[in-house]
Amino acid sequence: MAGDFKVTPWEVTGDIDYDLLAERFGTTAIDEKTLSRMKKYGELHMMLRRNIFYSHRDLNVIFDEYEKGNKFVLYTGRGPSGHTHLGHIMPWMFNKWMQDVFGVEMHFQLTDDEKFLFKQDATLQETKRMAYENALDFIALGFDPKLTKIILDTENIKTMYPIALKVAKKINLSTAKAVFGFDNTTNIGSIFYTSMQSVPAFLPSELAGHNVPVLIPCGIDQDPHFRACRDVAQGLGYLKPCQIYCKMFPGLSGSDKMSSSDPFSTIYTTDNAKEVKKKVGKAFTGGCVSVDEQREKGGNPEVCAIFKYNYYLFENDDEKLNELTIKCRSGKILCGECKVALTEKINKFLEEHQAKREKAKDVIHDMTFEGFRW
Repeated sequence: MAGDFKVTPWEVTGDIDYDLLAERFGTTAIDEKTLSRMKKYGELHMMLRRNIFYSHRDLNVIFDEYEKGNKFVLYTGRGPSGHTHLGHIMPWMFNKWMQDVFGVEMHFQLTDDEKFLFKQDATLQETKRMAYENALDFIALGFDPKLTKIILDTENIKTMYPIALKVAKKINLSTAKAVFGFDNTTNIGSIFYTSMQSVPAFLPSELAGHNVPVLIPCGIDQDPHFRACRDVAQGLGYLKPCQIYCKMFPGLSGSDKMSSSDPFSTIYTTDNAKEVKKKVGKAFTGGCVSVDEQREKGGNPEVCAIFKYNYYLFENDDEKLNELTIKCRSGKILCGECKVALTEKINKFLEEHQAKREKAKDVIHDMTFEGFRW
């Protein structure tokens, strides 16, 4: 049924209609006028050209402030429930591009408390351990160590808690239920948690002693948290944080979102070459049942996980992507060939990333907020 999908910060199901989702959430499409404005600052990122980052809240406010000489702060994060996969990496890459283009600070929040509260079998020791592993992947992407700080909720709680309390006092239970779908079975820590996710949106202003604009590039599934955050901002004397949202990175199974619960649909940054080859080899494609039929009728790139991986992350050149589309539809290239080519691209990326990930261990302690130790 059209529109029969669910998107929350903790669950994504069904075939997502992203335009309808933006309408439901009340976000604004990134139009040509906004893209033209962004071109003034540098060449558009692939994810903007391809409408992967496609929706926003008050993005033009950020640019207005920037052009007045008021630098903004970037904020994004990760709930450390397991190893990092490509779906997590994708928006982080966009954040890295934003930092490079605008020369701004980056605050990266690791919500070990959230995953402890929302995952029944999680322990704080485990969520903190995974936070460390996730932070290595974040650093490996090349964020400026002088402009980047990693926040871990349970370690930085002394600074965060007073801000979270102010936010919590402004959000009533009926609002939390309506926005997040909480019910009488929800533990009270989970209900409080959204106050913690709001903190980095206001922390730069607290640290500076005056209002600082904040831009949050992340997946659109996180919008409910920031709707609540924006609703209380002005009442607390802060600027409303601005957001730029991306679509979900697809799974190899053909789903709209890569899922950690299905390891064969997911490429982790820690996967080896053999694992990648096996996973890509099992991926859902838009091909026909036989080689002869595909040569005759062609494939369907719109539903093909292999094509989507190129579209979202592994083929930056628009002309080459268009050429791949034509070859697929005309039957000039087969699914097996595309799988081999994608496997090579992913393994090349992971080989380089894993080397950088090892080097990140030497600098991770220097990039923590307030200098906490892992």
